[in-house]
Amino acid sequence: MPISQSWWQVEVSCDPLLEDLLYWRLSEAGGRGFVCESKAQTLQVHSYFPAELWEETIRDRLLQEISADAADLGLPTPSLSWQTLDEEDWSESWKRHWQPQELGDRFLIQPAWLEPEPSDRLLLRLDPGTAFGTGAHPTTQLCLEGLETVPVADKVIADVGCGSGILAIGALLLGAKQVYAVDTDPLAVGATQSNAALNDLEGDRFWTAIGSADQLQPLHAQGIRFDGFLCNILAHIIQALTPTLSELASPGSWAIFSGLLTSQADSVSATLEEYGWVIRERASQGDWCRLVADFQPER
Repeated sequence: MPISQSWWQVEVSCDPLLEDLLYWRLSEAGGRGFVCESKAQTLQVHSYFPAELWEETIRDRLLQEISADAADLGLPTPSLSWQTLDEEDWSESWKRHWQPQELGDRFLIQPAWLEPEPSDRLLLRLDPGTAFGTGAHPTTQLCLEGLETVPVADKVIADVGCGSGILAIGALLLGAKQVYAVDTDPLAVGATQSNAALNDLEGDRFWTAIGSADQLQPLHAQGIRFDGFLCNILAHIIQALTPTLSELASPGSWAIFSGLLTSQADSVSATLEEYGWVIRERASQGDWCRLVADFQPER
């Protein structure tokens, strides 16, 4: 059977201190997810790229950027390697590296293909597929931890940029009344729907659509009030979406924003505050940041 070269597995071996910056570089280059493992004093990070994105110019630029990051920190130069994977085997490659993971005080992220061990945590079954979003990335962890600090039970929540659906499902497991999940990537929306089924959360409580926050505007026009927003996306996209999110929000609505570096937090906060959001918490993990904000337009 001929090999379909539709995916590239990219492996970076580097000093563990580069982990957060490496996630960012791979995300910016178009990587579709991350799996990492530590071996001795070396971190190995696997990411997966659709074939059309993994061009020579992308490879050269990525190697230059991560080499410069290492040099700035006085660390050894990382190594970069890649190989093609066929359509059936590409997902199996990263699955071998992913194990159950406890996040926050309440969640247990459970790979769907593994039998869960007994636990008193909220079991969140996941098979991210091409959307990834396994909970391994610091921004996903920050968002799930943030969900434990805001009122979720019986609330209506929008997940903008839902990826694998991990945050939307987490909100439902915490008792959300309804979750509306959108993503511009059809593969992500499909993964979200599949993962909702894995967690027995199909039905009226869960709504998905291909697109961005604009897909929520007709619902808002019909009288649906959004109590909370989850936005684990890049900083410049958060800023671009802020006017729309503010139109969708009601006084007292909350939002969790992540996907931004700590160095970008001030700029994003300023944009949010311009449109009526009040930052009430800022938390970080390595170089990544989470903002929790309340919509108070009259303040």
